[in-house]
Amino acid sequence: MRFFQKVWIVITCIIAILFQSSSFLTEKLNSVVYEQNLFKTYFENIRQIKTFHYDPERKFLTRPATNSYSQKILVDESRDDITPGRENATIVMLVRNWELDQALESMRSLEDRFNKKYRYPWTFLNDVPFDAEFIEATSLMASGETEYGLIPSEDWNRPPWINETQFEESLQQMTEAKVLYGDSRSYRNMCRFNSGFFYKQQLLQKYEWYFRVEPSVQYYCDFNYDPFQVMRLNGKKYGFIIAIHEYEETIPTLYDTVMDFIEENPQYLHPNSSIDFITDMSSLSNMHIRLDLANDYNLCHFWSNFEIGNLDFFRSEAYEAFFNYLDKKGGFYYERWGDAPVHTLGVSLLMDKDEIHYFEDIGYYHGPFGNCPSSNALRLSKRCVCDPQDESVVDIEEHSCIPRWWKVGGKTFLKDKGTF
Repeated sequence: MRFFQKVWIVITCIIAILFQSSSFLTEKLNSVVYEQNLFKTYFENIRQIKTFHYDPERKFLTRPATNSYSQKILVDESRDDITPGRENATIVMLVRNWELDQALESMRSLEDRFNKKYRYPWTFLNDVPFDAEFIEATSLMASGETEYGLIPSEDWNRPPWINETQFEESLQQMTEAKVLYGDSRSYRNMCRFNSGFFYKQQLLQKYEWYFRVEPSVQYYCDFNYDPFQVMRLNGKKYGFIIAIHEYEETIPTLYDTVMDFIEENPQYLHPNSSIDFITDMSSLSNMHIRLDLANDYNLCHFWSNFEIGNLDFFRSEAYEAFFNYLDKKGGFYYERWGDAPVHTLGVSLLMDKDEIHYFEDIGYYHGPFGNCPSSNALRLSKRCVCDPQDESVVDIEEHSCIPRWWKVGGKTFLKDKGTF
């Protein structure tokens, strides 16, 4: 290679290096200028915030869509983290094989909103053996372990002291009167079982807490806390979400029977009971239903398809005596006593009212009624998909007993006490 060719190659390389260096320096300078502009804008914004003066007219101005509400004060940054629950608790569902689709619907909703994070076990109960399809589908849907229990026939079927002739006559009368579920034998079995036998099942003996779930329910909002833990830390033993009036024709003698039990066993009446919740007949501003009832019971009851409770309360001497007294009277079959009013009367009379909690912040639906948090900030932070103005939301409607509970249990929620 000739000398001048070598010189030309060297010069070309030097020119290329200088060109690349100048491009790099230009980009670096541009980057520095960009960062300086960012800092300038940031400090200008800070100065504007410090010198901001409230203008009440601004609230009427149209604001563009924004996610500015997603501040740390509202959003739980760990809401998608998996933190397995540490309480001795299970989720319980009484369900039939043919209700598989409805069971999966409820499971999917609760898993998405709550249990995929905490992974509590599921316990399924049935009066006949679960089939392979049900077991496979539900075990795959659950994030925690699953167990399947067969209810003993003596816990499910009519007890031997029931007069079959009287039962059939009552069944016929309620059918003719078109009482809700008045013609159903299995519904009566279910109500009696949920009133006094669900907590006695072998699979539940190892647990302290239960979360009752039914097929075909929906959970509208994220659970940003473990309700089992919240109840334990705050000394709560029974949690509900909806309170409404019972159909009087289904329980004509239930309250009088309960009062007979209390009269014979006054030691079981808690000195700080919530008896006023079930006997308050005072007129409320939203109340237009009649209250000329046959006795002192105002028909208010906690809707038991949603319950989070302490199993030790139901295992207690007081509740066991309470249930056995009712059971011997036969009202589950001669009338159509439901487990919701039975649980409510038991909890209201035998439990300290301070141990009862209203889960007003949980979005929930069991046709035809539901609950949706009224606080907009709460709905946003819990990613709720519900409308508090929907006709299914009954918390302050005339057929709701929530206002009566507020009179007895107060309207200070756990979040107001710094729990959350």
